[in-house]
Amino acid sequence: MLELAPMTDTMNRIAIRPLSRILPARLRGEDPIRIEKENLKIRHDQMRDVERVRSNIRLLLIIVMFACIYIAIGARLAMLASSQPAEPITQSSNSSVFTQRGDIVDRKGRILATNLETYALYVETRHLVDPLNTANKLAILFDDLNADDLYSQFTGTRKFLWIKKKLSPEQMQAVHDIGDPGLRFGPRETRLYPNGALASHILGGASFGKEGVDSAEIVGVAGVEKTFDSQLQDPTYSKNPLKLTIDLSIQAAVEHVLEGGMRLLNAKGAAAILMEVDTGRIISLASLPDFDPNHRPKLPSRGSAAESPLFNKAIQGVYELGSTFKIFTVAQALELGLVDPKTKINTKGPIRIGGHKINDYRSNGPELPVWEVITESSNLGTARIAKMIGPEKQREFLSSLGFSKPTTIEMIEANGGKPLLPKRWNELETMTISYGHGLSATPLHLATGYATLANGGRLVNPTLLQEVKPVLGPRVISKEVAENSLAMLRGVVTGGTASLADVDGYFVGGKTGTADKPSSQGGYDKEKNITNFASIFPINEPKYVLVVTLDEAQDTSGPEPKRTAGWTAVPVSAEIIARVAPLLGLRPKFDNHSTIGITLSNWQE
Repeated sequence: MLELAPMTDTMNRIAIRPLSRILPARLRGEDPIRIEKENLKIRHDQMRDVERVRSNIRLLLIIVMFACIYIAIGARLAMLASSQPAEPITQSSNSSVFTQRGDIVDRKGRILATNLETYALYVETRHLVDPLNTANKLAILFDDLNADDLYSQFTGTRKFLWIKKKLSPEQMQAVHDIGDPGLRFGPRETRLYPNGALASHILGGASFGKEGVDSAEIVGVAGVEKTFDSQLQDPTYSKNPLKLTIDLSIQAAVEHVLEGGMRLLNAKGAAAILMEVDTGRIISLASLPDFDPNHRPKLPSRGSAAESPLFNKAIQGVYELGSTFKIFTVAQALELGLVDPKTKINTKGPIRIGGHKINDYRSNGPELPVWEVITESSNLGTARIAKMIGPEKQREFLSSLGFSKPTTIEMIEANGGKPLLPKRWNELETMTISYGHGLSATPLHLATGYATLANGGRLVNPTLLQEVKPVLGPRVISKEVAENSLAMLRGVVTGGTASLADVDGYFVGGKTGTADKPSSQGGYDKEKNITNFASIFPINEPKYVLVVTLDEAQDTSGPEPKRTAGWTAVPVSAEIIARVAPLLGLRPKFDNHSTIGITLSNWQE
């Protein structure tokens, strides 16, 4: 069989008229033209085969090239499909910073935070006609500006200068009337809090991030604005506002009463938390003094952060919570089977241990039943019950209630509210912690612990997100122990230290707590304290926990100042409950039978 060589190889090419064949053919009398035609056909076949190979190669290269293009396009589309969409930000002086920050609303959809179109003021110094006159008029218009400083900057080397990040329509018109072409206005979308200082510590506030002449990015700086900053900036959520558990009307009522109580009792500060016991949802969270997030103040450069209105006392303030802890001690002892409500406890005093002396505020006799240890708020009785429990078990129980770590509420400030635990947890610490000294926690920790008692013994996680489905945590105490604890807390109101909290029709139960504040010289300051009242209502059908905390409050209506919680935090709590209970949809009940099972009658002799 004849093998065809490539046409480029001239050495192997077959000659069309080969003499080796032509001459013998002529001698035989044959026509040499036939040989020529055969060889010519072979030559054409060779050329056709080579061209076919070349065409196939070209076609294959084209197919491969298009395949690569399609693969690249497909990979790019897949990457775009899996990425999160984001608004463009300023990259040059001619581009814009897009700001479509999502709204924040309360549980009923009422606006807590939204956006407002406004303008910023800047100066292009090269276009200023009269720098001195412009500087003087701007200083008159804005009290925080200095004419000399402005003139120095206008005549310096700077070509661009921001003057005001936000202008009201009136201010904008006044600046326009100055008439200098170097004064320019840049459109802005700023954050607006239409309710002013209401719920300020929850919302936190926002500020400008990346800025351009045409617009500026809005970023959260505290509170839920900071915690959910990414979500609020994401355009995919722009039509779905962030819905909080807060009720605007109830928040307003709580803050109004709390502020009035703080002023009446000459307190330095105050906090209040209203929580659903079954869900952990926060209906109201207040801290005073507060601030207007529309004009958020700067952090203090010196002094204690706790003195700033930016400090959230409800979730950042770490305090010894006093006798409000006693119910936890008794509940644990009941759970362990060490006592029952009628068990007699030695209340003779004082108890001397480790160079310290434990005593009651007033004498309660040689012994009290457990339920009276709570209603009479006996330090001696509680300390002796705690001694039965022991340090290790006490620490484990309080940890199960959440007193060993910051709360999980969705606020950036919550990380600063980590409880202060004793370095050594021995017998002395066990006794003092049993009545609220030696362990410091936030009012929100306290509210969470009482919610656990109120819902039958299941741990709750406090939350500010209305759309999150609440999930009860593990069981901490049995239902029976929880019911006995509620009965004792009701007794504190009907016949104990919190009698001023007895709001008609709403069956309030709770526990007072008064703790001296640590002194800067060491020890405690007997003239300064933190008072708390942790309450549950209606206690026959527990739905809500209310914790009220007052800083250095005192009742001066009588001849002697009264600094205990029964005279300070309790009446403020009662007024809050009376105001908010109807707003919560609770109808007052005056049927005595409705409290069966939540009384102390079965234990009284």
